[in-house]
Formats: sequence, structure tokens, C-alpha cells
Amino acid sequence: MGAWNYFVDMFARIRLDWIEFLQDHGLASSLIVFLDSLIGITFLLIFVFTTVIFMIWLERRFVGWLQLRFGPNRCGPFGLLQTVADAIKLMFKEFIMPAKVDKIVHWIAPVVLVFAAIMVFAVIPIGEARLGDRSMGALADLNVGILFIVAIGSLGVFSIFMGGWSSDNKFALLGSMRAIAQLVSYEVPMILAIMGVVLVAGSMQLSNIVDAQYYPFILVQPLGFLIYLLGAIAELNRAPLDQVEAESELTTGYFTEYSGMKFGAFFLGEYINALAVSAIVATLFLSGWKGPGLPFWFWFILKVFIVFIFTMWARFTLIRVRIDQIMAFAWKFLVPLALINIFVTAGEVLIWDKWMSGWEFFPWPFIFLNWAVAALLILAWSRLFFKLGGGRVDVPTVRAGYREGYGAYPPASVS
Repeated sequence: MGAWNYFVDMFARIRLDWIEFLQDHGLASSLIVFLDSLIGITFLLIFVFTTVIFMIWLERRFVGWLQLRFGPNRCGPFGLLQTVADAIKLMFKEFIMPAKVDKIVHWIAPVVLVFAAIMVFAVIPIGEARLGDRSMGALADLNVGILFIVAIGSLGVFSIFMGGWSSDNKFALLGSMRAIAQLVSYEVPMILAIMGVVLVAGSMQLSNIVDAQYYPFILVQPLGFLIYLLGAIAELNRAPLDQVEAESELTTGYFTEYSGMKFGAFFLGEYINALAVSAIVATLFLSGWKGPGLPFWFWFILKVFIVFIFTMWARFTLIRVRIDQIMAFAWKFLVPLALINIFVTAGEVLIWDKWMSGWEFFPWPFIFLNWAVAALLILAWSRLFFKLGGGRVDVPTVRAGYREGYGAYPPASVS
């Protein structure tokens, strides 16, 4: 194998050679699994934490550019060490613990959030080298990889509730309850959007989903991509869907009572989640590590950062949406569209299987049909959504209620 071909698929090839080296030396299979997992987890943590440090710097510089200011430019070249300096500062800040908190739960909550976010990367493939039917580009190429992502992602809900409930603070508890309502609500359309990809690929194994993308699934599933991306922004608690930690209403929401490195752990978990969501979107809809000419790992990282920059752009461009509008948008807009998308996709897969079985990959004529269906559904359903109220509150009615004694029945004047 040429040096360039090895470099193109570097991560997967190195791991394949490592496993073959261990097998050639006659080690027990259990020991091979242990050593492979140990080295893999070490490099995975290095990759995640290094990338997150760069992402934080990139966001601050990108926002500075949007807002016509410099951003971090003092610590290190171009301010690259600013995030490291902030982390060191947080390590030496005092841990302030309110008197009546549940101390054990209070300490565990940020750890659970960081752990759950990192676990997602175990099934994300970066490279095509295989050992049998397993991709060497993923630490654990599970045949139920999608199910694993959905299950591990739900752990974040527990950590947020643990942080809010254990703080013995009304703002923190209200923020955590908002978070649970919002995250559970947006999990539904996100899972339904993923099911469209699973139907087309015929597998829940992420390496097989990447292999099935002769063209990126964003072309095949435009509506599913949009639904998943909007749901992911809501799950990340980033503007414009960040009512979970709305400063004007809840100070900082569920982590109001956290300080020092415990606050830093929540902050770190939020950015690891952002990286994980960007990696999932790149894998499911942007053909993962595939790309012409350049190394596979370069294409994967490039796609991940494109998705992350889009979420940054939305965060600092759009205004915050009220919590009632956020919930209405999930249940009245995204869920119906996701259900319709599943039925349309299932019909196309049935046609492909019965009458177009000669096509090796998903028939390209369906691409034009899916884009047309997506455009028509978004236009028609948005009109219906706003006609049904769209989560908006009738302000004149509310004001009249206050004038006449809000919540009183029969209406009584306010003295």
C-alpha cells in the first residue's frame, strides 16, 4: 500500500495494523480487546478535548467577526490559548456549595453530562478500513449504532434534572424542568427524522449508513435533515432555542448554583454535545468521511465544523424564542412533518424494492420528488401552524385579563 493511501485512511489503518500486530503475537482475544479499547479511548479523549478547545476559540473569534470586534487575541498566537487560560482560571475558583443541596447528586450531575456526550463518539466511523464486517474507523462499530446514540443521548436529560433538583434553588429547578420538557419533546421528531435515513440505508450500523451514501443523504432526505438539525439545536440549548438557561428569566437555569470547575464541566459538556451532534449530522446526512481527493479524516472534520459554524451563526443571529413557542414548534410543526416524511420514504423504499430493484443505490429520481415534497410541506404546514396559533400568546387578551383580575373567576377588578 502506498504512503498516500495509508495517510488518506490513517486512523482506521493504524488501528487495523495495531490489532493485527497483537493477533500475530498470539495474545488472548480478551487481552487484545482490552489493549485496543485502552488505546482507542485514550486517542478518542485526546481528539475530543483538543477539538472542543479549538471549537470554543473558533466560536469566540467567529462571533467577534460577526459583531465587528476582535475576539480573543492575547493568549498565544491569534488567542488560541485563551480557552486553556480560562480552564486554568476555573480550576482555582472556589467551589461554592449552598447549604441545603444534595451534595452527592450535585457533584455527579456534570460528570454524567460529560460522560454521556463523550460516549457518542464510540460509534462514529472515520475511515473505510475493515476487519471482517467491523469498521476500524469506529471504536465500537455496533450493528445498532443509531439505537446506541439515541439511548446515550437521553442520559443528558438525567444530568440536567439532577443538577437542577439537587441545587435547592427555584430558578435551577424551573430550568431543569423546562429542559426535560424541551429535550423530550424534540427527541421525538429527531428520532423520526433518523428513521428516514435508516429506511433508505437499510441498516442501523453507522458504517453501513456511510457506505450507502452514494450521494449525501441530505439530497435524499432534505426534510429529515432540516428536522434533525432544528431538533439538535433545541437539544443543545443554544439560541434561539435556549429558554432552558434564559438569563433574563432564570439567571442561568439548571446550573445557577454551580461554580468553579463544576460549572466548567457543564460548559465542557455543552460543547462536547455540540461536537457530537455535528458529527452525527455529518455521518447521517453529509456522507461522513467520504470525499474526493483529500484524506477521509480531513473531510469528516471539515463537515463537522461546517455544521458547527451553522449552529453558531443561528445562535448569534436569531432572537430567543419563548418557551411556549418552542414547545408548540416541536409538537405542532416538526412531529407531523417527521411522520409524513417517514410515510413518503417508506413508500419510496417499497417502490425501489419492488419495481426498481436494478438500482444498486437509492434511485436518484426520488431526490427531486423529496425536495418538492419538503418545500410544499414546509410552506403548507407553516401556514397551518400559524393559523392554529403557532404557540403565540394573544397579548391584548392577556392585558385585559390583568386589568379584570387575572385568574379570577368570575372576573373581578384589581384594587
